[in-house]
Amino acid sequence: MTAAGLPLRLWLAYWRLLKRYHRYTVEGLEHLDGPAALVVGYHGRPLAYDMCMLTVALYDRHGYLPHGVVHRGMKHLPVLGWLIAGLGFITADGDDVAQAVARGEHIVVTPGGANEGCRSFRHRYRVHWGEGVGYLRLALRHGDDVEPVAAAGADDAYIGLNDAEPLGRRLGLPRDWRWLPWFGFGPLGPYPLSPPFPVRMRQLIGAPIDLRSDGPVSLDDRPALLRLHARVQDAVQELLDRARGVAPSVPAGRLRGAA
Repeated sequence: MTAAGLPLRLWLAYWRLLKRYHRYTVEGLEHLDGPAALVVGYHGRPLAYDMCMLTVALYDRHGYLPHGVVHRGMKHLPVLGWLIAGLGFITADGDDVAQAVARGEHIVVTPGGANEGCRSFRHRYRVHWGEGVGYLRLALRHGDDVEPVAAAGADDAYIGLNDAEPLGRRLGLPRDWRWLPWFGFGPLGPYPLSPPFPVRMRQLIGAPIDLRSDGPVSLDDRPALLRLHARVQDAVQELLDRARGVAPSVPAGRLRGAA
């Protein structure tokens, strides 16, 4: 086994095990059989387990691991940096993104990031992306559609006791590291010492969202980007609600692009 192939083998083996543990199922994979797309999902706490398992499902279906967009600070950590490089994950919109799109390969992103994932049990299954629209600029720059994704079970892997971001802000932590003071519990004790609860994860992939369906969008047109941002958030929230079998959290008139 080469060093270059080791990260991929470790990733596949670990998340295949977790797929069994969580009785993971995914519906709508056919939406990802087309050209390169930006797969946009909810960041279930604390590690977006369902999105990681989706990368394995796509690997088994298409023969390549989609390129995850990860926290920029991770590439500077010795072991994680090695893993990220070996998996082909990315931390910014550079030449590697353009090359992946040219090969027809999907990019996976969770706009809410760890700030969405590291919240208390009071804030379960609520899309929380703020006004960051960088992911839309990435999709528009490369001509990608957006594929919304969400899963039931994502927020039940651990019980969160606090909202990390405001605590991190009070502690004076840099913005990219405000998720660190998060306290969660699994069946055997505190995170990350405990495995997750063995909850079933049911993931739904919605129909693609064409960001240019209402006409061209400038990368500098923030009002237009924010309208698209709301549309994508609504689609992901609708998938979250549908996967869980609960009443929609978003007025029906605001739901566009989800299936």
